[in-house]
Amino acid sequence: MSNAVLTPEQVLQQLQWRYATKKFDPTKKIPESVWKTLEQSLVLSPSSFGLQPWKFFVVRNLEIRQQLLEHSLGQTAVVEASHLVVLAIKKDLSASDVDDYIKRMAEVQQVSVENLEGFGNVVKGFLQKPTLNEDQWATKQTYIALGFFMTCAAMLGIDTLPMEGFIPAKYDEVLDLAAKGYSSVVLCPAGYRADDDKYASKPKVRYPTESVVDYID
Repeated sequence: MSNAVLTPEQVLQQLQWRYATKKFDPTKKIPESVWKTLEQSLVLSPSSFGLQPWKFFVVRNLEIRQQLLEHSLGQTAVVEASHLVVLAIKKDLSASDVDDYIKRMAEVQQVSVENLEGFGNVVKGFLQKPTLNEDQWATKQTYIALGFFMTCAAMLGIDTLPMEGFIPAKYDEVLDLAAKGYSSVVLCPAGYRADDDKYASKPKVRYPTESVVDYID
C-alpha cells in the first residue's frame, strides 16, 4: 500500500520547477507555518549513524546579512531572500559528542544508555580511524541536509540557492561560529523568485537519463 502524498507527476513537476534562484523578491516572505516545516526538514535530515554533526544558523538580522554580503562574492541573494540559512559543521567531533547522541537516543527510544553502549563504541571507533578527517566527513553529511532542505522547499513552492561562493572564515568571524564550536560550509538563501529573474525561464540542462542512470541486472 502506497504512502504517497504527492503523485509521481507532481513530484517531477516541482523538481522541474526548481532552479538555483539568482534573484529573489525581497518583498515576499515565507509564511511562518511554511518556514517551520522547512526548519523541520533540516532537523529530520538523515546523517551517517544519525550523528547529526551540524548546526543550521538562520540569519534573520538584516544588518548582519548586510555585513555578510561583503563576504559573499557580491551575491545579493544573502540579503534579498526571505531567509538565509548557514549550514555549519560541528568542529573536531569526539567521543563526547557520541556520548551526547547516545544519551539523546536512549531518551527518545526509552532504553538504557547501557543498552546502546555497543553501538556507541562502533561510532567512536569510526571517528578514531587514523584515515578519517572528521571535518571533511561532517561536511559530506551537511550536504545531505542541504539536499533534503532544497527538495522539501521545492515541494512547498519555495525557491532556494545553494551557495559555496562565500568566504567561510569571514562568515565564521561575523557570526562568531568558532566560539560556538562550528564552521560554515555552505549557504542556502530561501524565498521567492523575482519576476524579472531571467534564469527562471531557462530550460533545465541535464544529460539524458540513459547517460547518468545505468541498470545492472
